[in-house]
Amino acid sequence: MARPRKPLLSRDRIVEAAGSLVDAEGLEAVSTRRLAAALGVSGPSLYNHFRTKDEILEAVADAVSARVDLSMFDGARDWRTALHDWAHSYRDALADHPNIVPVLARGPGRRPAGLRVADAVFGAMTAAGWPPAQATRIGALMRYFILGSAVASFAGGFVDDETAYDPSDYPHLGQAHLLAERRQEVDEGAFETGLAALLDGLALQYAALPDTA
Repeated sequence: MARPRKPLLSRDRIVEAAGSLVDAEGLEAVSTRRLAAALGVSGPSLYNHFRTKDEILEAVADAVSARVDLSMFDGARDWRTALHDWAHSYRDALADHPNIVPVLARGPGRRPAGLRVADAVFGAMTAAGWPPAQATRIGALMRYFILGSAVASFAGGFVDDETAYDPSDYPHLGQAHLLAERRQEVDEGAFETGLAALLDGLALQYAALPDTA
């Protein structure tokens, strides 16, 4: 009886396996040995698709970038609404994959999906009348803010033990032990507050531009 054929090794299969490993154990867990074992292949066979582990991680990061909705930059929405909606889409894409954020933070490099994101944001800002230099800064600012929000939970950084925050040492943290159980509410509220403040500030700058005032 013929043996069942194993699925052919492909870039997509490697990226999917690496992404699962990153999600579960972090970047340091990824190795050609671990990936080969997960895929049921020999380690050297991976090099037919990727030259290095870093290339695999770049591909995992790009797969996450590809999940970001860019339809809001099609011209139907004003620049502020487009940035707001894109920021939420980007954060949502990162929410399930926070361990890959350090790779994304390096910038898009040569990653196709990452470059499409950068191109869409810059194109929409310049089309709205922002000078190219300022449009570049806006793209950078938004990326800093969104990636930073995905790195860790503010509320999750506090323990739920009220004895941990002695009022004699921390007179203003009397309710800090309650933050952990309200993690989603606090973190999402902080993101929306920061995003609104950021966009409000940009709106003031936009109104002062010579061609838009």
